[in-house]
Amino acid sequence: MGSGGQPDMSALLAQAQQMQQALAAAQQELAATEVTGSAGGELVTVTMTGDGDITALTIAPAAVDPDDVETLQDLVVAAVRDAQRAVNELAASTMGPLTGGLGGGLGLPGF
Repeated sequence: MGSGGQPDMSALLAQAQQMQQALAAAQQELAATEVTGSAGGELVTVTMTGDGDITALTIAPAAVDPDDVETLQDLVVAAVRDAQRAVNELAASTMGPLTGGLGGGLGLPGF
C-alpha cells in the first residue's frame, strides 16, 4: 500500500505518557472537587466529590414526617441523582478536552 513512512514510536510514546499524566491530574482534580445536589427546594442536599463519593447529606427538619417516610426517601434519591448529574457534568468538562480526541478509543479518525 506504500505508506509514507513509519510513525516515530518514541514521539508516540512520549505523547501517550503526557496524556496519561494529564488524565491522572484531571482525576485528582475531580476527586478534590465537591458538587452539591438537592431536591424538594433544598429540603435534602447531597455533597459529592467529583469521583462520586458522598461526603455529606443534609435533611431539613421540614422534610421529616414520620407518617410519610416515602416522600423523604424519594427526596434523598432525587438529591443523590442531582449530585450525580453535577458530577457527570464536572467530569465531562474536566476530562472531555483530554479524551475528546480519542474517537472511539482507538485514536484513529473515524474509528
